[in-house]
Amino acid sequence: MLALRLVRSAEPLVLLRRLMVAAASAAVGFLLLSALGYAMGHPGHPTGARLHLLWCAVPLAAAVHFAVSVARTDPSARPRSGMTAAGLGPAGLAGLAALSTALSCTLGSVVALLLFLQLRGDIAGLPLDGAAAGLLGAGARLPLAGTLTLLAVTPAVATAVSAWVLRPRRAREPAGPQRADGAPAAAPNGLPWGVALVAAGIAVETYYGRHPGSTPLPVPGRFDGSPAGVLAGWTLTALGLALAGPGLTHLCGRLLQAVRPGGVRLLAGRVLQAEARRIGRPLGVVCAVLSGIVAAASLNGTGQRLYGPLTELGAAVVVACTVATLLTAVRQAKQERTDETRSLLRVCAPAGVLRTAAAVRAAAVFALFAAVTGAVSALAAAPLSG
Repeated sequence: MLALRLVRSAEPLVLLRRLMVAAASAAVGFLLLSALGYAMGHPGHPTGARLHLLWCAVPLAAAVHFAVSVARTDPSARPRSGMTAAGLGPAGLAGLAALSTALSCTLGSVVALLLFLQLRGDIAGLPLDGAAAGLLGAGARLPLAGTLTLLAVTPAVATAVSAWVLRPRRAREPAGPQRADGAPAAAPNGLPWGVALVAAGIAVETYYGRHPGSTPLPVPGRFDGSPAGVLAGWTLTALGLALAGPGLTHLCGRLLQAVRPGGVRLLAGRVLQAEARRIGRPLGVVCAVLSGIVAAASLNGTGQRLYGPLTELGAAVVVACTVATLLTAVRQAKQERTDETRSLLRVCAPAGVLRTAAAVRAAAVFALFAAVTGAVSALAAAPLSG
């Protein structure tokens, strides 16, 4: 009941983020049910049914990542006056945020079930009744246990991961003078490993793109001719970009402060270094998704439509969730800089300088990650279009 009251009393932006989590959960639930419908409609193709279900893992991971980022910014996870006296310490507040995530994802699963049954033709008398009957395996009876299990996957995984991420942790003491006030934040150590994974992924894509003798790995819809090796290479590339994102963001901050920086560049670079771990990983994931889209688009050069509606829905879920996760992380970082911003304004720092520094940060990050995305996209698409 307390979680429901906190949901009702939340700000409109918080409610919008929770509705977006519900929408992402609904889309993933629909994809999972579509894989079940394919399995029931094609009992003689168990391998294809398993591959359709496996392909839902990427949208599921994107939706869970977005749900966790929303849970981190949930006001119910922040300490409030009177909460400790009511018996809600850090662990209780983390539990409330996880429960809010569970409610949003469960709502999305219910919507997915209703939409799936309507498009399949099991619910009569509504618009779009049976509009996708052939695609969703209409006519085959759905198992109740399997349907409920698939619908519970997204709420269960998102709730468990949110509870784990928001669990109370012991505060750590500063490790050394690098941690002193005014000192730049230490560089993340994932950049070399990320670059190595990107190189390995591109090498795997190149090899299997020129030796297309591997077993095809179909995705939901059409697009049945993509070799599994190419897709495995893209996965390694995506993991590498996500791992290298914080390091690239920190490097961008260092480049801004190079060669006799002024106050604006110094402030912009220090803020980027401090926020590298928070916004760098979402930036890397966005780069991975965009590079994958460009590489996959190169397969459409023959003019034949290789992608089905379910594949496009999965791609839309991944893109929307990754972009929303990035925007959520940026807003959270801005909220956590409130005290520093007020301190700068109290010492008579012009507000225009702060806005200029924010614009310089955005321009520098966009330029660096756009260049990285373009380079990785070109290298990843070369073996596919050759």
